[in-house]
Amino acid sequence: MSSPSKSRRRAQRERADSYKAIATEVGVPDMVLLPSLTNKGIVANLKDRLEEDLIYSYIGNVLVVMNPYKWLKIYDQQTMRRYVHRNRVDVAPHIFATGEAAFRTMISEEENQCVIISGESGAGKTEASKQIQNYIASVSGTGGNDGIEAVKKVFLDSNPVLEAFGNAKTLRNNNSSRFGKYFELKFDRFGRPLGGKVSNFLHEKSRVVKPGKGE
Repeated sequence: MSSPSKSRRRAQRERADSYKAIATEVGVPDMVLLPSLTNKGIVANLKDRLEEDLIYSYIGNVLVVMNPYKWLKIYDQQTMRRYVHRNRVDVAPHIFATGEAAFRTMISEEENQCVIISGESGAGKTEASKQIQNYIASVSGTGGNDGIEAVKKVFLDSNPVLEAFGNAKTLRNNNSSRFGKYFELKFDRFGRPLGGKVSNFLHEKSRVVKPGKGE
């Protein structure tokens, strides 16, 4: 008889394997390989994948994300481990693959890395940013240093505070960021976080003095 913990781990592995299999079978994971690289072809491919809750696809090195407007169970530790030290072509498209590529390239090439997240209101930019931070916090080392662990915790815990002061309800999004955020994370040469900095940039100043109708 297997223990509850073993059964749970087995279920997590099966779910991860199932996700990878479906993610590579439904539509085209990298749309560079579409037979017809047109707007119509791209939209049709994204629609097919979204209907199977596959919100991630590539166009070359660019990760395309669709907001499913519901929580998907694809951000747990088991899923994270599938992307550690893996090339993105060997795993299903995911925001973790982007975080992995940026983090490992930073260490191996000792060069600064930048992840640009863009999209319209309600596209899921804030959530994508948080998932990349969660991934890097999970895979970066600590060397048994409590101070490094504290740095990770402070940076992750800062997200809700920032959102509380700078988000608002709009016609398209109940929790819309009213400012752009530039997160700067600093690491030592071993990939251990040393600190960070957040710069905010106010968006749409007109909304500050005169909110739109219904906002």
